Amino acid sequence: MYNMEKQHKLGKLHALERICFLLDEDSFREIGSNITNLEDAFNIKKGQFPYDGVITGYGTIGGQKVVIYSEDFTVIGGTLGKQHGLKIANAIKMAIENRCPIIGINDSGGARIQEGVNALAGYGEIFYYNTMASGYIPQISIIAGNCAGGAVYSPGITDFIFVIDNISQMFVTGPKVIKSVTNEDITADSLGGAGVHAQRSGVAHFHAPSEKDCFQKVRDLIAVIPPCYEDGCIHTRKGTRLPKYNENLQFNESLEHVIPEHSNQGYDIHDVIYGIVDEGSFVEVQEEFAKNVVVGFGRVKGVSIGIVSNQPNFMAGVLDCDSSDKAARFIRYCDAYNIPIITLTDVPGFLPGKDQEYKGIIRHGAKLLYAYSEATTIKINIILRKAYGGAYIAMSSKHLRSDFVYAWPTAEIAVMGADGAADILYGKQMKNMNPAEKAAFRQEKIDEYNEKFMNPGIASMHGYVDEIIKPQATRERIYGDIMMLSDKRSINCIHKKHGNIPL
Repeated sequence: MYNMEKQHKLGKLHALERICFLLDEDSFREIGSNITNLEDAFNIKKGQFPYDGVITGYGTIGGQKVVIYSEDFTVIGGTLGKQHGLKIANAIKMAIENRCPIIGINDSGGARIQEGVNALAGYGEIFYYNTMASGYIPQISIIAGNCAGGAVYSPGITDFIFVIDNISQMFVTGPKVIKSVTNEDITADSLGGAGVHAQRSGVAHFHAPSEKDCFQKVRDLIAVIPPCYEDGCIHTRKGTRLPKYNENLQFNESLEHVIPEHSNQGYDIHDVIYGIVDEGSFVEVQEEFAKNVVVGFGRVKGVSIGIVSNQPNFMAGVLDCDSSDKAARFIRYCDAYNIPIITLTDVPGFLPGKDQEYKGIIRHGAKLLYAYSEATTIKINIILRKAYGGAYIAMSSKHLRSDFVYAWPTAEIAVMGADGAADILYGKQMKNMNPAEKAAFRQEKIDEYNEKFMNPGIASMHGYVDEIIKPQATRERIYGDIMMLSDKRSINCIHKKHGNIPL
């Protein structure tokens, strides 16, 4: 029944093999194996295609139930006809009804032309149920072959897209269409391969060198995210005993030495993240895209959290169009599932330049402000070092209703850095000074600005920072706050249908 050899010759696993490698051993149960095509047209006959080219059913990953579908490229190129589409739509519906993740393995030549508008109807049903599922159950797409044309918009709606080297191809219009319209020559891999979407477009969230590595990444993700939306912000593995926040306190002394002595020197934010989360629990999302921001899931003493952080090692951690989009989307995912959001702030500002202005930094940066302001889950912000200007506000500041804002002693909260402030405030006075006098005067004013403003003291006096904490106490503070805020309810509610996020 299954043409495994045909798929192996293409260097790919068969649809059924993919399911078996991904799920727990012997857990898969197929649903709808006898459903087939119902069309007699253009040299195809009713009932010609077994299971209509897509295998659907349910199983478990690490004991967590999931619903899954896998397109079979060996059956008429995995093309989507009406029955094929309805099988996928019904799988998503089953996942919604049973409050568990839906996983789709895409390997298809696109719409089945022979079925005409019925094939498009199949896609429409899938898009509708993707939208219904959004924010209620996690939706995961694995691009394990071709995914072109209208088919790309189902993964585009889902929460997480996985791509695989030398296998994944994803684009709205393929190389042949581009050649005919623009006369441009481009390969399928250069147009929509795994590297393109992991590093440049930001469409993909996870990038793997092989199918089996990809499936392990999916298993790691399933292990750390909640299986569905539910009230409350405490998400743990079944059977996890949560300690009281004042039990077995442990302080990570290594965090005390992460921040360099010089303010303009970079460091790797992963050193801070690994000092906060449980060992081996951090799952980074969009690791290769917009690397000036790092986002991902982890656990603190068994409790799932989402982390949003600037990366001083890349572009000094500035915010730009892509990093704002990346962070905003992640924040909204966490908020949809009541996952506590931990923000690690070290940001010198928004990236200046005409390219960013032309690209719409105003619109993109506003998404980040909107996402943090709108989020009602637990929000905790740790200001590690720089927090300048509008970027300080955007990174989960007290003004956007973060529940707790902490500052390390190294924090610098100000409108801008001391050098820039001195030039603006005393530029006219320095204009007629000789070079030596100007340099001495400028340094004096920089030192004065640093002493008065470049510390967390003033923000703390105004209540914009709740406490100045030692770095080694960060993990314990976060865990205690999550326990305290676990039953948090908002008291501010404006009646409206919905806001208008600056998309």
